[in-house]
Amino acid sequence: MLHLQNIALRRGTSLLLDEANITLHPGWKVGLVGRNGCGKSSLMALLNGVVEPDKGEYLKPTGWRIGTMAQEVPALPDAAIDYVLDGHTSYRAQQAALAQADAAGDGHAIAQAHSELEAMNAWSIPARAASILAGLGFSESAQQQPVASFSGGWRMRLNLARVLLADADLLLLDEPTNHLDLDAVLWLEDWLRSYPGTLVLISHDRDFLNALCSHILHIEHQRLTLYAGDYSTFEKTRAERIAQQESEHRKQEAEAAHLQAFIDRFRAKASKARQAQSRIKALERLQAQAPLKEAASFSFTFHEPEKLPNPMVQLRQVDCGYGNTNILNQVNLTLGPDTRIGLLGPNGAGKSTLIKTLVGELDPLAGERVYGNDLIIGYFHQQQVDALPQDAHPLKLMQAAQPQWEEAQVRSELGRFGFHGDDVFATVARFSGGEKARLALALLIQKKPALLLLDEPANHLDLEMREALIYALQQYTGAMLLVSHDRHLLDTTVDELWLVAEGEAKPYEGDLNDYARWLRERFRKTDTTPVETSQEERQDPRLKRQQAAQKRAQLRPLKQALDKLEKQLAKCEEALGAINEQLNDENLYQGENSELLQATLKRQGELNNEHEELEERLLMAMEEYEQAEQSLS
Repeated sequence: MLHLQNIALRRGTSLLLDEANITLHPGWKVGLVGRNGCGKSSLMALLNGVVEPDKGEYLKPTGWRIGTMAQEVPALPDAAIDYVLDGHTSYRAQQAALAQADAAGDGHAIAQAHSELEAMNAWSIPARAASILAGLGFSESAQQQPVASFSGGWRMRLNLARVLLADADLLLLDEPTNHLDLDAVLWLEDWLRSYPGTLVLISHDRDFLNALCSHILHIEHQRLTLYAGDYSTFEKTRAERIAQQESEHRKQEAEAAHLQAFIDRFRAKASKARQAQSRIKALERLQAQAPLKEAASFSFTFHEPEKLPNPMVQLRQVDCGYGNTNILNQVNLTLGPDTRIGLLGPNGAGKSTLIKTLVGELDPLAGERVYGNDLIIGYFHQQQVDALPQDAHPLKLMQAAQPQWEEAQVRSELGRFGFHGDDVFATVARFSGGEKARLALALLIQKKPALLLLDEPANHLDLEMREALIYALQQYTGAMLLVSHDRHLLDTTVDELWLVAEGEAKPYEGDLNDYARWLRERFRKTDTTPVETSQEERQDPRLKRQQAAQKRAQLRPLKQALDKLEKQLAKCEEALGAINEQLNDENLYQGENSELLQATLKRQGELNNEHEELEERLLMAMEEYEQAEQSLS
């Protein structure tokens, strides 16, 4: 077990944790959450042994191996897969020991090294490394490329792969999904779900936390509070706690007002001086009990577009790509004022290529692109965030975006994105990734775009800012096309999904759960390498579309039957719940209600039988649907 006993932890002069006590059991998967700057990363450094507590004691099992991601990767000449294998230190150590023993002709040492390698199933480790890399988006050829050839985001993926291979007892992961796309996030989720060790995870992706976490560890007001359950359970439990404490605080305020009135009335009267003094002390005690309240949240909206051309953008039989290389073929897409599309697709399939073609960064290789009159596009992407002038500050950048505004109005607008006081004069170079993303969003909004093209807008944003972004996008009156690995963001802001895969972009009839199953099946079939589309498939996309339509038509009756049974089961469960509630009523068991009791018990039995029958029929329908789906694939 991991024990934190009476821990105090400082960063500089700031006290991050005070009197922190917590116990984490082996095998737990713990989400570490709290506002930016509350001390999450510092606590992770403490758990990793990088920093010592200012007070208290940190206890962990002897010999536990800890895996954590490095924040930077040097530009090494080593092949990507070799760099990842180096993360399994015991494997590399035994390989070195075997080589040394061979060179020395030491038979005993050779046998010992072979025994150690056998014990760790060393023969399987290179294959495991290749599988992890494939899951994180590295093709077989990319795994042999030097580390130096990859961009910063892809090097972070290499760091993650290295940690996953390391066979650690305790995994400490700080925002592991930041540089991943949705398919890699789903793969990582599956991998971590089956990981047998203890996991402490910092993430701003609520669906990722919900899928993995057995507990949530919350940092607030320099205290650690452990909640059982996933992130949604934590939110509900904490909201109830806040409501209860606010109710108590209102009672305290009423009592304080009563005490204050007594003090004001009798302070000067000698006969009441002692009573007044005792009430002054009581009032001080009440005022010392601060209520649990939320600090001001981020809140912003998109400015109303001045014009909403219809259509905004049309792609007619467009081939998208670079130079002479086609990535997507024969794309037909019309974006109107009410369009809200989420783009799905494996890494490298062409999602960003499609967005760049829509925004005009890339010209169509074939076909026609038509823009509506006076269309204003708001385009958000990571390169835009990285391109913010490093020596500028938020006030200067916002004044340039809104030159007609007074400074007070500029400050107010920046305040909605979390830039307050002297923060507005801090240079961009000093900002974190999340602060830069917030600033880029703030500047984007000033253009009053009629069409938003958003490529991973939630990267580096914390949970609170993501919620603010979701609310703003829900209220936004223009059109939107979104790429994101945050499923909650997709679920709550888009009306339709398009799949970009195998050289095509087309409407996707399933939901995000269907897409996750599709990705898993795709990865399972390819084992360790991404799917390669055959030349024959690329040459006849029309045939593929026809086959897909035929498959959907054949599956539709089975899916409808499945949906009908699910609704019937839900209705039956609702009726059962009402009956059980009736049976909890003590009055039902009085003598005069005997007939009603018998009828209610009879109805309960009927509903239980119906429920059992519906469950059995539903399972059979699910099996029939899955078998049909497999036979048609």
